[in-house]
Amino acid sequence: MTLARRQRLAFPEMSDWFENLPARFAMPTVGDLYTVPVEDYTEDGRYVMRAELPGVSPEDIDVFISDGILTVEAERTEKDVTKNHSEIRYGAMSRSLTLPPGADEDDVKADYTDGMLTVSVGLGAEKTEAKHVEVRHGN
Repeated sequence: MTLARRQRLAFPEMSDWFENLPARFAMPTVGDLYTVPVEDYTEDGRYVMRAELPGVSPEDIDVFISDGILTVEAERTEKDVTKNHSEIRYGAMSRSLTLPPGADEDDVKADYTDGMLTVSVGLGAEKTEAKHVEVRHGN
């Protein structure tokens, strides 16, 4: 019986290098990057966006609208204690969403209850029609 031997190279394969690194030095996967989980929907003539922000103080949440973009910024602060283990993510986080056509940037309400931020925007604004732009050639 003959066993096939794997040829050993002078240098390990690149994937082997990363496999043996401690987790704190490994490159994060897309799933490891922190994003604010959100959902959005339309209800009673309003655009509604809900964001999960557990453990964030209401004074550490900022909601603003600019040029049709709704942005939520928040920061979760870390307690200054020696931890045995922690999987909680701390620091600044942000999430921006494009408002739907007809969103009234002057009619915005926000509420933060039980770790859930709810922002609603009225949809009664005048919708602007698409405008045709003439394309000129040359001078």
